Amino acid sequence: MFSSLKVRNYRLFFLGQVVSNIGTWMQRIAQDWLVLSLTGSSTAVGITTALQFLPMLLFGLYGGVLVDRLPKRPTLLVTQAMMAVTGLALAALTLTGGVEVWHVYLAAFAVGLATVVDNPARQSFVSELVEPDQLQNAVSLNSANFQSARLVGPAVAGVMITGVGTGWAFFFNGLSFVAPMAALLLMRGRELRAVERAPRAKGQLREGLHYVAGRPELIWPIVLIGFIGTFGFNFPVVLSAYADDVFHAGAGAYSLFNTLMAVGSLTGALLAARRGTARLRVLVAAAVAFGALEVVAAFAPSLWLFALLMIPIGIAGLTVNVTANTSVQMATDPAMRGRVMALFMMVFMGGTPLGAPVVGWITDAYGPQVGLAFGGVVATAAALAVGLVLARVGGLKVSAVWNSGHPRVSFVKREEQAERAEQDVQEVRDGERREPVTSGA
Repeated sequence: MFSSLKVRNYRLFFLGQVVSNIGTWMQRIAQDWLVLSLTGSSTAVGITTALQFLPMLLFGLYGGVLVDRLPKRPTLLVTQAMMAVTGLALAALTLTGGVEVWHVYLAAFAVGLATVVDNPARQSFVSELVEPDQLQNAVSLNSANFQSARLVGPAVAGVMITGVGTGWAFFFNGLSFVAPMAALLLMRGRELRAVERAPRAKGQLREGLHYVAGRPELIWPIVLIGFIGTFGFNFPVVLSAYADDVFHAGAGAYSLFNTLMAVGSLTGALLAARRGTARLRVLVAAAVAFGALEVVAAFAPSLWLFALLMIPIGIAGLTVNVTANTSVQMATDPAMRGRVMALFMMVFMGGTPLGAPVVGWITDAYGPQVGLAFGGVVATAAALAVGLVLARVGGLKVSAVWNSGHPRVSFVKREEQAERAEQDVQEVRDGERREPVTSGA
């Protein structure tokens, strides 16, 4: 489960990200709660989330082209420094009492601009830290890292918001970027796995899109993660509304929801780290479960039942994320990985500027229950549709048979199903031959 941590460079990277991710989660919680406090509007929270992910939608593919051209380690040092400055600036505005909602909008957009390059760079840099047979494990541990921080960050943010104010959460986030920058500087360059960088040339963006479009094992997981990221992962919008409007429990409940979801997400990440391969059928099954659980949670009658449902939602959501991420990385040529992962993250994160305001408006107009259920229904429908497409592309067909008096449904090769049908017919004929003949009176 933790084999990648034996590699020194990856271990440094992992430890640096632990500290930074805690700060990131603290800022996310503080940012959403600050906007809600300033405006009283779930739509405004959705706009903040949208502005943070809008740059990925607009410029994500160009970020991937840059990542394929640039050395990853110096690039990450620059992007981490940019995000540190943004966090410290927002902390200064909040602590001095001069913060306005447009300041938060601007900070969210600035972080999004840095993320355009930072995200594909971090995703593809992992392949330079570990051997190919350790990539699945390293990607899963990165997700476990992020979700572990999600356990600590919201809890600390909740204490800070209620105790000393949101400004200190922003301040800690700014300081937290010192850890990953120090880790990058301490790495041994000779132990990095060299990846040939793409030369500067025309048509590289189009080349990346054409590369993905010709491979069903890439395009359909990306399509699925796009629908789920756009409509199913708008938790800052709906969870803040549940805490404030449905259960009237304040920032503590919002922090609790995020913490319990992180417990599930961490569990899902560790289970993914144990698996040897990323299977597309696991991706589709987890996506169906994720959507269905959101629909169930939408109409939970009590705070504690709603909170407990965050755990299985976290498990299913993280399984979707890790399985899609790993399957796409493993199926991509290293020279194209920056552009492909930029497309992956653009679709996953960049869809949020489209989905967050929509879900925010539905939440304001019809209530948080309808907003959450809407995302769950879209996620479930997308998972079922993509599952059927992948089955058809792979020459699979649904097979339903009775086994010991119980129905058994599975995907089998079309020729296997034909053989199975012939066997069933033959078994019936053999049974008829063995039946004793009885004569009438």
